[in-house]
Amino acid sequence: MEPPTTIEKKANPYWNPYIAGIALGAVLFTAFLLSGSGLGASGGIARFVVQGLKAITPSLVDRNPYFVTMGGGTADPLNNRIVWMVFGVLAGGFVSGLFSGRLKAEICRGPRMTPALRLVAAFAGGTLMGWGAAMARGCTSGQALSGGAVLSLGSWVFMMTIFAAGYLLAYPMRRLWL
Repeated sequence: MEPPTTIEKKANPYWNPYIAGIALGAVLFTAFLLSGSGLGASGGIARFVVQGLKAITPSLVDRNPYFVTMGGGTADPLNNRIVWMVFGVLAGGFVSGLFSGRLKAEICRGPRMTPALRLVAAFAGGTLMGWGAAMARGCTSGQALSGGAVLSLGSWVFMMTIFAAGYLLAYPMRRLWL
């Protein structure tokens, strides 16, 4: 008698990028239509940070011009539509991964990169992008999608800078992935 075999679910193919782009445009249009604002994530993450700071040292939040607009005084930093959007993105990503057969814990990396180096590089890159989002007053989704959709010059400059930086770093980083 042979032992039972496990059946692995094959991952569904990715969406066609043109259809995904049209769907993203429809979501962006609906966001503008229903809330008067576009998409973004860094504002939601910043509000989580302000909530944590407010629990530890509320006077710091009240004295900082950047933080006070999100949660100064008796204002609740988490009472904002963008916080719910961040929850929706996390839940949507989880459900999408579950239904497409791609939900698993893994560290994607090239053969020349150790898992520890990949995690350090991801943390460093995320930190730089977060700092850049604070300096630019919006993350890539807020700046590129929402700002680009309303033809904001600053958003278009931001997008071109992101693409240029990606192209400049692609070649030196390539050796770690091949």
